[in-house]
Amino acid sequence: MKSIKKILGLVWIILGPAAMVFMAWQAWDKISKAEAGVAQTNTALQWGIILLIFIPIAIGLVIFGKYALAGEYDKLPESSEEI
Repeated sequence: MKSIKKILGLVWIILGPAAMVFMAWQAWDKISKAEAGVAQTNTALQWGIILLIFIPIAIGLVIFGKYALAGEYDKLPESSEEI
């Protein structure tokens, strides 16, 4: 189980930046294909909000993966008394 946690930690570390690059690429593509004017402004605003919300999620994935790779989740408390 410890090796699975470490492997998944590496997956999370890779997934965070990869998802951000993919979403930025999608945003650029959708904004550039929108009609000029109000439609392009609305599309840019929507993608800006989406990226603004997703950036902390991607950072959290990297942090979570870092801790999993470091073995911080190997010993989890079984009861509230162990906390």
